[in-house]
Amino acid sequence: MASGSFTKDDLLEENRADSGIDSFRSILKSEDQPEHRSVEFSGPRDKLSAVEERLDSAYGSSSLTVESLSEIVEGCTISAPEEQQQQQQESQITSITEEGDTVLHLAIIHEDEPFAQQLIQIFPKEVLDIQNNLYQSPLHLATYLNLPTVVRGLLEKGVSLHLQDQDGNTALHVACQHGQSVCASEMTSLLSHSQLAPVLEIQNWRGFACLHLAALNRQHDIMNLLMRKGADLNIKEGTSGKTALHLAVELHDVTSVKLLLSRGANVDAAMFNGCTPLHLAVGRQDAIIATLLCQSGADMMLRNMEDETALDLAEGNDDILAIFPFDDIQISGRAVVGLNF
Repeated sequence: MASGSFTKDDLLEENRADSGIDSFRSILKSEDQPEHRSVEFSGPRDKLSAVEERLDSAYGSSSLTVESLSEIVEGCTISAPEEQQQQQQESQITSITEEGDTVLHLAIIHEDEPFAQQLIQIFPKEVLDIQNNLYQSPLHLATYLNLPTVVRGLLEKGVSLHLQDQDGNTALHVACQHGQSVCASEMTSLLSHSQLAPVLEIQNWRGFACLHLAALNRQHDIMNLLMRKGADLNIKEGTSGKTALHLAVELHDVTSVKLLLSRGANVDAAMFNGCTPLHLAVGRQDAIIATLLCQSGADMMLRNMEDETALDLAEGNDDILAIFPFDDIQISGRAVVGLNF
């Protein structure tokens, strides 16, 4: 690899949350924190580190596919730590499977919310932010599985919303993609505008910010939420420069188009190739959306990098041409109608 260049994997490793296990072990061993609570397991210890190859990289897969988590934590109690329990305590609480899952990851994967909440209360933030081999933090998993109470518990302990999984998605990206509106609401409600703004600008490895994913997946409620929270309506995705409005036009999603226009999205935003939403609507022969764009003041004379206007693309399509207000066309501030050429 050339000096100064970085791959996606390099970026992931650089941004990955430190495991926090070593620091947590030091906390467990510290005699200066007698109030710290521990979890005692009377269930079989070896199940926590059971090694079964994952069938896929889906959020729902884990090394525990046969025995339920309830069997693992049977008899689990919260008690004051005692010196003779330290060694057992460390191996159980700080155990990580070959897939990189902590016991908190596993509790969430198996949707054992009460146990997950217990762990959230006793673990320090560094452990709560541990990412597994797929770079999923507990917050990613709780969001994917739509566990808003766990999401809130994690956020109240100050977990990071900036962590990205193997696809570059933050937990908020996950919520936008899968329509977990309650989880998205939890994630956006506890942060100030200045704290939330950088999160809303994070792009995954495909170049999509949260608003892009919400638009791509027709998540209108989440789009509304993000816009209320100050999301940049005109942020461009990283591959072709499309805004959420471009994406909505491509999907023929009239509801999203109306929503974005009503909130003040730039109707003439240009992609990297110069195409505006009107170029896309005309190119896709979508008269309804082209009409909406024109009614919102779209400039039909803007040219893309192929030197084409939206009118050029409409040539030969009477249905599309019929929507353009030809009597309003101006060149250098003068109306075309009535001019002698």
